[in-house]
Parts: sequence; C-alpha cells; structure tokens
Amino acid sequence: MSPELAAAGVALAAVMMYAMFGGADFGGGIWSLLAWGPRKQEQRLALEKAIGPVWETNHVWLILLVVTLFVVFPTAYAVIFEALYVPLFIALVGIVARGAAFAFRHYGQRESRLARQSLQWFSWASVLTPFTFGLVIGAVTGGHIEVDGSRVLSGPFAGWLGPFALMCGLIGLLICAFLAAAYMVPRTEGALQEDFRRRAIAASLALGAATTVAIPVAAADAEVFAGHLDDARVVAAMAVTAMLGLAALWALWTRRARLAPPLAAATVAGVVGAWGLAQHPYLLANALTYKEAAAERITVVSFLVALPIGSLILVPSLWLLYWTFSRETLRGEEIAH
Repeated sequence: MSPELAAAGVALAAVMMYAMFGGADFGGGIWSLLAWGPRKQEQRLALEKAIGPVWETNHVWLILLVVTLFVVFPTAYAVIFEALYVPLFIALVGIVARGAAFAFRHYGQRESRLARQSLQWFSWASVLTPFTFGLVIGAVTGGHIEVDGSRVLSGPFAGWLGPFALMCGLIGLLICAFLAAAYMVPRTEGALQEDFRRRAIAASLALGAATTVAIPVAAADAEVFAGHLDDARVVAAMAVTAMLGLAALWALWTRRARLAPPLAAATVAGVVGAWGLAQHPYLLANALTYKEAAAERITVVSFLVALPIGSLILVPSLWLLYWTFSRETLRGEEIAH
C-alpha cells in the first residue's frame, strides 16, 4: 500500500467516525424537532442530556478530515472548498448556529421564549447541517465538477443540486436519525425506551430504502461512481452492510437494547466504507484521483508518522469521555422533574 493510499484511508476513516459519532449528535436535533406524543418533552430532555457532554468533541473527526485534506491532498482541498463553498458555508453556519442555540437553551430559563426559540434553531440547524454535508458527498461523487489542475471550471452550483446529491443529503439525514435513536435505546427505560426503539426501527427501514434507491439514481446521475458498484470489493462491502443492517433491525425488533448501538454504528460504517471503495481512486469523481491530489511524498509520510503519535493522546481521552458519560440511564420521570 502506498503512503498516498494509506492517507486516503485516513480521510475515509475520518468520514466514517464523524458519521458514527457526530451523526448521532445531529440526529438528536432531528428527533427533538420530530418529538411527539405524551412524552415529547421527556424525549427532548433525554436527547439533550445524552449529547450535552460530547457534542462539541465529536467534531474532532471533521477536523481530522479537513487537516488530512489540507496537508496530504492540498489540490483536492483547494478544489473542493472552491467548487463547493456554498454548501460548505451553509454547513458551517449550521454547526455554529446549532452550538449557540444549544448553549442558550442549556443555560437559559427552561420555559422562557429564548429557550423555546433556541430549541427551534438547534433542531433546524441539526437538519440543515447533515443534509448539506450529504450534498457535498454527492457532489464529490457525482462527477459534475470540472477542473483543470487546481482550477475549478464549473460554477459554484455544479454537482450539489442534482438528483444524486439530493439523495445523498437524504441518506445523511437518515443516518443521523437512525444512529441517534438506536444509541438512545440502551440509555433509556420503559415507555421512553419504546419511543426511541420505534423511531430507530422506522429510521432503519427508511435508510435501507434510501440506500437501495440511490443505486439507480447513481446510474442516471453519477455514472462514474455507478460504474464502480459492480466491483467485487464494493459488492462484498454492500452485502456485509446489508447483513449488518438486518442484524441491527433484528436487535431493535427483539428488544436487545445493548446490541442495537454497535450494530447500528457498524451499519453506518459499512455504508461509508462501501461508498469509499466505489469512489476509489477518485477524491473528486471523474476529475481528481488521490495520487494526482497528493502532496510531496515526504509530506505524506510525515503525516502518517505524526498521526499515531497524536492518537496516543486523542484516543484514550475520547474513550474516557464516552465511557464516563454513557453509563447513566436516562429515566423519563427523573428527567422531567
């Protein structure tokens, strides 16, 4: 394996981790917006309490992705951020608005007008951001962005408003909704747990349908990407992902609460992994491969040497954070009072 391919694998792993951890945070906002029934207030408070200690931390994976592109694949960084600055700016606004709204709601008077408006901002920003990130994924996959070296020839709206990009935006939303609900199942009890279990099942079925429909949409609107879907490695990855998705659905249906989160996370990792294999060797479909976009070999190797050194600090810190704040069971009555 070349250093450039290894670095591309790091970028894919960063996308995968951000989807599994950051995606659940965005999903919390989605379910806050869609909370209904006699326990809707308890649902919102449980989600807020679950994501409160970790929601900022999960952006570390987005930072890792951006740093990897900036250092190892500077041409891809320049091209993608120039061609897609509109959706990326919207996503950035969504992240900032979401964080500010969450802080206002958390520290403000619970029944105040500010708190109610902050909840709306937090929820809608949680919908907007992953949908926009999905548009970006669809744009770099669709093959509609034209470049000449590091110069973008197509306009600022190329690629991210097409059918395949919109489908990727929808899949991004469903991934977040699926993960958040599945992660909340073992964190809750009783009727509140049943609320999240039903939402996880619904999101799982919707995600399976959307990823299936995405294949013919790709054939019509992302031909280069679709042409890689019959590769043996991609077919194997999609088959494994489908089995993981069925296993997650089985765990939710049979109320095996502890199994639901890891199976849901593995399913999402499979979706991202299959996408990455089908995208190979492109960072920007039909325009820029990872070899063409890579920096000098010494830079790539230095990055790969520095990465595990930084991981010695980052990984144990994250493990301690997640372990500390994921052990508490959130009971609806206690949350509401």
